[in-house]
Amino acid sequence: MLSGRRLDLAHPSPVDVEIEDIAHGLARVARWNGQTRGGHAFSVAEHSVIVESICRELNPDLTPRDCLTALLHDSPEYVIGDMISPFKALLGESYKSIEARLQEAIHIRFELVPVTPQRLKKLIKRADLICAWFEAVQLAGFSEEESNKLFGKPPEGMHMKLKPLAVPEAQEAFLARYNQLHHDFEMSQRR
Repeated sequence: MLSGRRLDLAHPSPVDVEIEDIAHGLARVARWNGQTRGGHAFSVAEHSVIVESICRELNPDLTPRDCLTALLHDSPEYVIGDMISPFKALLGESYKSIEARLQEAIHIRFELVPVTPQRLKKLIKRADLICAWFEAVQLAGFSEEESNKLFGKPPEGMHMKLKPLAVPEAQEAFLARYNQLHHDFEMSQRR
């Protein structure tokens, strides 16, 4: 990693995880394998910030720890990239196992529950699908009808305008949101 850390994919250690490496990597990983409109790829960093925001909109009672978990939901992709779901399915359990070990190390590093609780996992998945719907329609050339079939219709009245950011802006947005949530999390721990 650019931080100088060496991350062992077979046995990732929380000690080797740095938020700057995550932000740097995710800002350079393109959603939809880069097959999107615009002058810049739509990055996993930008997607992550939006998913966390949707989670808060769906459930305003989330704790700072829950919000950090949502922000970091795709964090293993800073190392392994963002593969399209059909390809992940072809790879099967070996891919899922590597991704789960990385996610656990990341969670432990940032004092989150090692395995995301089921209720939060379902909320994050719902927000992820909502974001994917908007990405598909606005950036990846899908029709609303096709997106409805693949991702489900977004909640009535939910609107967003996506604009792919340049890499430095996406990285900065991700780090800014992390820093705010980390601060809120630390403050909640002191109470």
